[in-house]
Amino acid sequence: MTSPVSDEARLDKWLWAARIFKTRQMAAKAITGGHIEVNGNRIKPARLVRVGDTLNVRKGPYTYILIIERISDRRGPASVAKTLYSETEASVDERQRLARELKTRAAQILYDPVKPDSRTQRQARTRKREQY
Repeated sequence: MTSPVSDEARLDKWLWAARIFKTRQMAAKAITGGHIEVNGNRIKPARLVRVGDTLNVRKGPYTYILIIERISDRRGPASVAKTLYSETEASVDERQRLARELKTRAAQILYDPVKPDSRTQRQARTRKREQY
């Protein structure tokens, strides 16, 4: 049986242990789909990662740039999982900027003044029926 802390681990197991993905299968699917890069290169799920490797992880509209601090292939508590990696400041800033942008874009779509209100829509339907 493997020890929980060693000097290298499979990437899919590490992503699962670090709680980046909920299951190993989801991690492997993201890796084969090209959503994960190690040191700027596309890789396979069985690729061994080491301390100091840089991961680019794309989840939805967000990109995380993670630096591996510790290696583990066992999933433990979230408090331990957070110690396995550190996220770069640039990554955090970019994610926060994108989150604000997406939030304002959603607000603009919801409250777009061009969209007619219920009363105007009802009047338009009534006019349309009267034409026939």
